[in-house]
Amino acid sequence: MAAPLGDIAHLGHAELLTPDLEGSTWFFTEILGLTETKREGDSVHLRTFDDYELTSLVLTGHHTTGIRRTALRASSEDALQRRVRAIEESGGSGSWVEGRAGTGRNYVTTDPDGHEIGLYYETERYVAPDHLKPGLKNQPQAKPRQGVGVRRLDHVNYLGSQVALNADFIQHVLGARPTEQIQMNDGRIAAKWLSFGNKSYDIVYTEDWKGAHGRLHHLAFATDSREDILRAADLCLDNGVKIETGPHKHAIQQTFFLYVFEPGGNRIELCNPLSRLILDPDWPLVTWTEAERAKGQAWGLRTIESFHTLGMPPVD
Repeated sequence: MAAPLGDIAHLGHAELLTPDLEGSTWFFTEILGLTETKREGDSVHLRTFDDYELTSLVLTGHHTTGIRRTALRASSEDALQRRVRAIEESGGSGSWVEGRAGTGRNYVTTDPDGHEIGLYYETERYVAPDHLKPGLKNQPQAKPRQGVGVRRLDHVNYLGSQVALNADFIQHVLGARPTEQIQMNDGRIAAKWLSFGNKSYDIVYTEDWKGAHGRLHHLAFATDSREDILRAADLCLDNGVKIETGPHKHAIQQTFFLYVFEPGGNRIELCNPLSRLILDPDWPLVTWTEAERAKGQAWGLRTIESFHTLGMPPVD
């Protein structure tokens, strides 16, 4: 394993841009069941019920869709400083900025494709108000009474102009390990899944067929069970939320999934990967060929065309 594995503890939160702030807020609170904690300028701060930190998602009003910053929590102050040195020694750059969303100062940098990444250690732990206090003291917040009740922000899937270059940055500079990948017949890597811990993946890079930079494919939220995803499909159907594909099961990572577009236009995945962990410290990278991926998903569903052509923000 790469020497710095463990310096990044986990995916903290993400900032999502939306041209329909109220519509997006409705989706994440009423359909997914997140809790709104505060509003700050053009941003709404939201949290999943099982997140120990203050914030899981920041929605920011903008003229278009996409992702602004992905925040990653380091495992200690020393680990944070090690990753900052690794970034700068690799030829990268960044700057220290005041933290937001309950975090301490952030070292903000970018991957080779231009996706903004903030590294931090200090964080504010959530303390539930009386009406949201849980029945069990080892849970930060009571389960929501509305919507799906997603448990956590699970992963971020970026679109990248060069998958291998971006994945190398996450692996060798930030300290993740790759778990699965797609290799095309010409040898190029078209997608790669990377994990900072025992989860099967936290960050994914998928080839941007438009050749653009810094775009988002989707944000994913984990559910307690597959049945929650079936419930989500019905809730979306009943409330006019566009379903792109699923429910179904991925071949790669074996994730049960549903993809929808929230009212602002960003692709959101509801996923259930909770039972699959990578416990093997010598996990061999799983490589899928172009022919294997042409077979579709685990149970034969063909990958929908828009999955390859639509990213956020849109480009001509």
